[in-house]
Amino acid sequence: MSVSDAQGNIRNIRSSTMGDTMDEATATAERKPRTARTVGVVWAARELELRRGEFELAAQLGHIRTIAGPAAGRRQVTRQEIDRLRAAEGFPEALRERARTVGTAEGAELMTVSPGRFTRLARAGFIAPVRFYLNRYRAVVWLYLADEVRTFADQEPALLTGRLPGPLRLGPDAEEDRRPRNWRGRRIGHLLHESEDPWERAAVVACVLDPALLAEMVPDPYERAQLNRLRPELAPGQPESEAARATVRRLVVADHPDEIRWHRTSLDTLLAEARRTRPVPRPDGPCEDEASPPVERASGPPRTAGRRGLLSRLRIGGERRRPVGRP
Repeated sequence: MSVSDAQGNIRNIRSSTMGDTMDEATATAERKPRTARTVGVVWAARELELRRGEFELAAQLGHIRTIAGPAAGRRQVTRQEIDRLRAAEGFPEALRERARTVGTAEGAELMTVSPGRFTRLARAGFIAPVRFYLNRYRAVVWLYLADEVRTFADQEPALLTGRLPGPLRLGPDAEEDRRPRNWRGRRIGHLLHESEDPWERAAVVACVLDPALLAEMVPDPYERAQLNRLRPELAPGQPESEAARATVRRLVVADHPDEIRWHRTSLDTLLAEARRTRPVPRPDGPCEDEASPPVERASGPPRTAGRRGLLSRLRIGGERRRPVGRP
């Protein structure tokens, strides 16, 4: 065998060996489960070409499947889910359209009715809002899913023309605004669907009950502290002014007797399950004030008359915290 033939055989052997190694590495990479890879919601929204609000709404509606992240309250999206959505027909316009919201004017235009008629139908509960925001005048602006508005127009053409039914004009509930109630129901349903922890699920229902009513239903201060710690934020964002925060508080608290009864029954059931699954931890030794958990500030010793008067004039410690009032 010549020297050139020997060198050629060596090159062939090396090439064959390297090819086998690369094929083996490729096969190993393909066998690695892609579903184990996850990304945060910000990165997922970028890859799905959605704004943050569009992504959050699409996830709430179940169009984007999310999973619990390592940190509490943080959701993640698997790479497989992102690939599925990107491969869907009409991406990304079709996904954006499913999460598109409209206000009163645009919703009325989609239904070919007047804004006044659209508002009357929404107040009566025929069209449930999916979110809201406060405008510069601190007025509540409700937003509706464009898909649901079109579906209602197709299914209920009789309500789009002519006189509205008598109960909507003359009934006892003609002036009742069901939009806050319907929005709370949708939001609670979404949060319950996301959570599997029994105490988190109980906290979801508890967050729409008046604090005074919750204290009556859950007299144990340690359990109340647990519910408050896990309390979710129903409304997005945090208003800057106290007046705006008061408006939002009125919207997140259940105010209709039927709604309150429903949530009370749900909370009783969820609390029973949570207590049975994992009782609230309590301190091993006696605490300074057994009537309140460590997370709540115990009442201090009585102040002297002079000091109380000074603090009252300075408006420090002179007012007791009042429960949020019903609208």
